[in-house]
Amino acid sequence: MKRDWGIWLLLCAVVFGMPLFIRSPYYYSILIFIAIYGIVVLGLTLLMGYAGQVSLGHAGFFGLGAYFSAILTVHLHLNPWPAMGIALIATVLVAFILGIPTLRLRGHYLAIATLGLGVVLQIIFKEELELTGGPSGMGGIPYFHLSSITFSNDRKYYFLCWIFLIILYGLSINLVHSRIGRALRSISQNQTAAGSLGINVSWFKLLMFGLSAGYASLAGSLYAHYLTFVNPSPFGFMASVKFMAMVVIGGSSSLWGALLGTALLTSLPEFLAVLEDYEMLVFGAILILVMMFAPKGLAGIFSWIYQTIRNKVKKQDAPAG
Repeated sequence: MKRDWGIWLLLCAVVFGMPLFIRSPYYYSILIFIAIYGIVVLGLTLLMGYAGQVSLGHAGFFGLGAYFSAILTVHLHLNPWPAMGIALIATVLVAFILGIPTLRLRGHYLAIATLGLGVVLQIIFKEELELTGGPSGMGGIPYFHLSSITFSNDRKYYFLCWIFLIILYGLSINLVHSRIGRALRSISQNQTAAGSLGINVSWFKLLMFGLSAGYASLAGSLYAHYLTFVNPSPFGFMASVKFMAMVVIGGSSSLWGALLGTALLTSLPEFLAVLEDYEMLVFGAILILVMMFAPKGLAGIFSWIYQTIRNKVKKQDAPAG
């Protein structure tokens, strides 16, 4: 737990120190998307890495947060802050309603069911023309504002998104080291054994499904009010696969690994764009290599390096003879 909070403090230092070295709005935009996607991936890590449940439909919950915020602010002229809160509550309720029958399934059946949920939600985004604007999307979404501060430029929005991520990261650390976190780890390892110990497996699975959907909803609201425009394409199946890849590449049982995976898979395409036709080839090769040689993800690699250095230091400090 000390290491997790140490990483949290390091993250705070990096976030508030980064603007000293960055001036370009382009790099700020990359960092903003890392924070937004990082919130989704944090929730998905809690669901996959700690509760042992697979979800291929989380882009749908990401889209629900974005569209709820957009509809409430554009059609009903609601302030963005309460709109975000209502979107969060509505998305969690949807997740609970859909999760009750879905989470009875296991393994690939669960993956297919959550995939179906994501597909249905994207179809709704496309077909509800009056509410969502259909495939063309909807614009005119207002910026967040706090008193006299309007988060209308990349630098301000960078701080807003990363403060949200830092808070949610801290809450996630508390959760995984609590009684609930221990129950989740036991469910992930063996659901039958966890149930025999008196753990309400169905309730904990549903709780984490709703919580992870809530994280995705918050990220969706941040996304909508950053771009001030939403359309269905960013909330499809490939986005869900991308979120899962971030979890796996970073390390499914590591919160800080999830952020590493998010940073890598969000920023890498931007830097590989110069390769043009070879971009996807290099990108795919990197993913395959990480999966082959680092089954515990990037977090596993850094943990191994840390332990190796620590063991060498202990040997050097140990008295001879």
